[in-house]
Amino acid sequence: MTSPIAQRIAGAPISWGVCEVPGWGHQLAPDLVLRQMCEIGLAATEFGPDGFLPDAPADKAATLASHGLRAVGQFVPAVLHDPGHDPLPEVERAITGLLAAGAGTVVVAAATGADGYDQRPALDATGWSTLLANLDRISGTADSRGLTATLHPHVGTMVETAEEVRRVLDGCGIGLCLDTGHLLVGGDDPVALAAAAPDRVAHVHLKDVHREMADRVRSGAVSYTRAVADGMYAPLGAGDVDIASIVRGLEAHGYTGWYVLEQDTVLHAPPGEDGAHDPLDDVRASLGHLLGLDLTEV
Repeated sequence: MTSPIAQRIAGAPISWGVCEVPGWGHQLAPDLVLRQMCEIGLAATEFGPDGFLPDAPADKAATLASHGLRAVGQFVPAVLHDPGHDPLPEVERAITGLLAAGAGTVVVAAATGADGYDQRPALDATGWSTLLANLDRISGTADSRGLTATLHPHVGTMVETAEEVRRVLDGCGIGLCLDTGHLLVGGDDPVALAAAAPDRVAHVHLKDVHREMADRVRSGAVSYTRAVADGMYAPLGAGDVDIASIVRGLEAHGYTGWYVLEQDTVLHAPPGEDGAHDPLDDVRASLGHLLGLDLTEV
């Protein structure tokens, strides 16, 4: 039997180690990544970082179409807390590309303004009010152009912890990108959050996580980047996140959006070189796990 969500499962270049952070690891060629997404049966993909796809919106759309893929959305790290910085122009540039490719979602993260995700400052009251106001501005702009804006809680950004996520949900109206991995690493419970606020979930990034390693990141014993390189994220079903409960709960509540397979990965070498790991194996495993879920269980 075909899974009812089969045509709503998308890929993300970060599962192949493609990342915007300088020095992240070996970066695979776009043609290889997109071809493999199509070959294993993914219906769509997020854009990936700037430079992964062509800059021109029409060329982005054409590149995806040539590989038989639809566009889902784009991860846009933007500084939202600085009263002297307007994040709308960079978000609007992303929206233009998304519209050209027929995508429906812009996925915003509250960037610190520094490279990487290993350190972040604390926000004062002015920073928080600015951040929340900017999220509402971004949401309104996206809505006016026919897209949905979501906020992505993310380790090493200004919205990481459970308390910070609740502050966003209570303080503005933007939709939530439910990233099951980043929420757990940040100390939240993605199962409980999905159950408590299903109406705010507008986009889903599915990750599985080894909880012991996530705890070490949260305690400061190891950096986020080091933990990712050491395999903190696992194929769906191989870690400690109850993926089945999250998907069943969202489907029962009427969620009709995308499930993006997003296993953050650092490649130390090209796949197969000197025994280097092939990320395609993990994506295949995650896809198989998701398609195999019995969504009728309660």
